[in-house]
Amino acid sequence: MGKNRVLSLFSSAGIAEFGFDGTDSKVVLSSELLPIRAKTHQFWHPKTEMICGDITEKSIKDKIINEAKKKKVNFIFATPPCQGVSLIGKNKSNDQMLSDDRNYLIFDVFDIIDELDPEYVMIENVARFFKIKYPSNGSLKSIEEIVRNKYSDKYNLSFEIFDAQYYGVPQHRERSIIRMWKDGNDWEEPKKHKPITLREAIGDLPSLESNETSNIKNHNARKHTPEHIEILSHTPSGHSAFENEIYYPKNKKTGERVKGYAASYKRMSWDEPAPTITMRNDCISSQSNVHPGRKRPDGTYSDARVLSLRELFILSSLNPDMDIPNFSSDIQIRQMIGEAVPPKLINSLLKGLKKND
Repeated sequence: MGKNRVLSLFSSAGIAEFGFDGTDSKVVLSSELLPIRAKTHQFWHPKTEMICGDITEKSIKDKIINEAKKKKVNFIFATPPCQGVSLIGKNKSNDQMLSDDRNYLIFDVFDIIDELDPEYVMIENVARFFKIKYPSNGSLKSIEEIVRNKYSDKYNLSFEIFDAQYYGVPQHRERSIIRMWKDGNDWEEPKKHKPITLREAIGDLPSLESNETSNIKNHNARKHTPEHIEILSHTPSGHSAFENEIYYPKNKKTGERVKGYAASYKRMSWDEPAPTITMRNDCISSQSNVHPGRKRPDGTYSDARVLSLRELFILSSLNPDMDIPNFSSDIQIRQMIGEAVPPKLINSLLKGLKKND
């Protein structure tokens, strides 16, 4: 048992919680709203107690607090849903963000912090989280201002944006991290490392075409439409099919070129880390989801597909040989990966946590 006993809030399937392995902190209690994510969490973390329910309901919140007290929790790790502030989502202005109920879940975290009075707190969200301004005492304040006003007399505080690509994760993924720790402890900054490219991370895996399977665990391709396969077969690494003069996304009825973002129908680049993996990593037409591919003798490109689960696991710093529960679909697992903070980033942050003698 680790020295620190952790409560994980909004834990989903517990992907980020793998980052606590090998540290002095152990997750003993988790909470999650959606049953399929909670069930997958129990599959991957059978020794952690799971409370499935809505944290905004008093009965659920009280249950979390009471169980945390029983387990002598002294560390809160919270990852409130990020879709309400993500640039990929619908909310662009501050007013739009404030109209999304998910963006107020941070205040439920504060309620639990106040009840448990832990030694350590770590809160994670998308980079844009630091830009939203909440109504507070008659004016709009950033989350940093609110936290400083509320906790600076009790905790040392850190508000930083970390990019996972510098901490052993082959993926560009910026995350807002709030760290809070009481006097008597230190929380050192993690050391940066050279980014890992896609070629270094997944270049040794064999090519796969649409709907093709392999004898390597978790390395199988999703099925795609003939139209998508054709246009991506003529799209080189690092480019979008929108750049093609002949083989580009077309309207099925009219045959005319459709409009779209430059990152749509786009292959990743071999010599860079992966772009941020989103919840729609199953979809060729979504943001930079297509395998880099390899040029064939006839001038076309292989791997006109999205990444396999094994490739996604590797790029998210997960064990590529991990078992997948048979009750979770391919899409559900992909969504859980797309919404999670990579565990190696969490592990790097936790290694800087030190208790003074």
